[in-house]
Amino acid sequence: MASARENDAEVSPTSSMSSVKSHPIERSSSSKDERWPELLISRPQKTYNSKTRDPVVIERSNLVNISKLIVKELIEQSLRFGRMLDSDHLPLHHFFIVLEHVMRHGLKPKKGLLGPKKELWDILQMVEKYSPEAADITASVRDLPTVKTAMGRARAWLRLALMQKRLADYLRILLEHREDTLEEYFEPHALMLNEEAVIITGLLVGLNVVDCNLCVKEEDLDSQQGVIDFSLYLRGSNSSNDIAGNENNSNNEPKQRHINTMLDQKNYIEELNRHLNATVANLQAKVESLTTTNALMKEDLAIAKNTMIQLVEENNQLKHALGQDITKDSRMKITELQADEEEKRSVKSVTSDRSKSDKDSEMSKALEEERKKYLEMQKELDLQISLKAEMEVAMKLLEKDIHDKQDTIISLRRQLDDIKLINLEMYKKLQECEISLKHKTELIAKLEAKTESMGSTIHQLDEKLQEDKLTRKNLEDNARTLGQKATTAEKKAVAAEGDLRIEREWRISLQESMMRDRDKISTLTQEVESLKAIGQKYLLLQEEQHILKTKYSEAQKTLEEVGATLSENKLQLAELLEKESLATTTEETPTWANDKDATACATCNKEFNITRRKHHCRMCGLIFCAACSDKTVALTGNTKPVRVCGACYTEAVRHTE
Repeated sequence: MASARENDAEVSPTSSMSSVKSHPIERSSSSKDERWPELLISRPQKTYNSKTRDPVVIERSNLVNISKLIVKELIEQSLRFGRMLDSDHLPLHHFFIVLEHVMRHGLKPKKGLLGPKKELWDILQMVEKYSPEAADITASVRDLPTVKTAMGRARAWLRLALMQKRLADYLRILLEHREDTLEEYFEPHALMLNEEAVIITGLLVGLNVVDCNLCVKEEDLDSQQGVIDFSLYLRGSNSSNDIAGNENNSNNEPKQRHINTMLDQKNYIEELNRHLNATVANLQAKVESLTTTNALMKEDLAIAKNTMIQLVEENNQLKHALGQDITKDSRMKITELQADEEEKRSVKSVTSDRSKSDKDSEMSKALEEERKKYLEMQKELDLQISLKAEMEVAMKLLEKDIHDKQDTIISLRRQLDDIKLINLEMYKKLQECEISLKHKTELIAKLEAKTESMGSTIHQLDEKLQEDKLTRKNLEDNARTLGQKATTAEKKAVAAEGDLRIEREWRISLQESMMRDRDKISTLTQEVESLKAIGQKYLLLQEEQHILKTKYSEAQKTLEEVGATLSENKLQLAELLEKESLATTTEETPTWANDKDATACATCNKEFNITRRKHHCRMCGLIFCAACSDKTVALTGNTKPVRVCGACYTEAVRHTE
């Protein structure tokens, strides 16, 4: 039964929400034929079948249509009057109400009493995972001192995102990652998980032309946001407004033109700023790539220089070795010519000339190859130097272009910051005055309410005390009469089958705690009786009595809640056992005493309660407590020993003897 109540409680918010959403649209559609007949002129007659249309689809279409009307009116008014919208603007207030209903449509309820509650603020916090730009507004919303609830933080987040002109982008990011984020929080029929969410994002893109200046700190975002007046967005009321607007436009055409030019310039500057940011990012990427290529080319140039130096050294070594060989050969030949004879000189001179000519030809070839290599390395060095010069020129041009664009961006940002600072200063001064005034009025109201509540509670406690005295006397009289009836009825009861062990370890511990609470309650009642005798000290001990009363009521509520379920189960089981025992017993056995008539034990006259259970004696049929019926005797017709009272136990022992 408790689970069924919890399910009913969980289902009721969504059903009530759907009825609230669909109610104004159905009411307006029912009165179309009477108030606005011109709406049906240009439309073909349609027949609706309530059985075939899904109410969830109707809810989604209603939300989309309302969003279209409000966004259209918001854009038209902002362009018509050409001013910055604040929190007092009525269509903007209506827009946030509808957007809240759209974002919360189909939100899953809390599972169980201890389960976490699904909040819109938890969904909006996940945007910063996919878009780091949203981290600033999320952190600022967390630090707001005036917002306490999760719904208030979600409303503040939506207002800051609209001022940032990134609300449509953030919603699009959530829709792109709907499998990771939204399916956990929304039902399958929710608007955020269907095609209507794309239409809502398209409508939010159109709001980027609207400038908003909202002060989140001075608004009460934790409370309900109010009701939408749909008469502002219907054709009949708007026609008169359009006529008045046309008259005003004819009178204010030069102002309107000036405002339009200012808006165009502002939009152009914003687009230019975006393009400049994109170009700066591209140029930074190019600069990084050029620096990497320049570093690689420098490394190649150093390697080429090292190889060229090594080749020059090898060439010099070869030249030096060639000169040494020539001098050594000439000296050897001179010594040989002097030592040998004249005949041998002619022969050796021929052979030496041949060997010398061969060595000269080899050395000349090696020199030519080294010269060719040297020329090639020189050409490569010149080419690397020219490339380096070109790279330096390109880097200088890019740096100059980047500096110019950064200067323009800085100047534009300074202008925007100056305007925002002026607005913030004005709003801060206004907020400080209003906050101080609100704080003082709230303190006065709270103090007055506290005094009134304290006086009323004291008077109520006195009245309750007198009523409790009377009720206690009546209950004592009723208990006595019921005890007498129970004693007479218990004599006619019949012994039944043995009890079933129902209580388990957790119930035993619960019963012990309940006994402790019952003892505490008894001590508290004794203290109350002593307080009655001491009338002079009543005013001094009144606060202590109030504290004891609250503790007593809390303990009584917990005992009643826990004991209700236990008593219902025990009574049902006892009734089933009684019915079964009555069906199986013969005509000679006596009847059972009724559980409803028995209020106290037949032996010790102690009242039955949640901890002191009722037990039937299987011989006499009377109802006793557990202490007075703890004996067991083997009776005829029962295979096991059964529970009996003390008197029946002594009789059974006598019969056996």
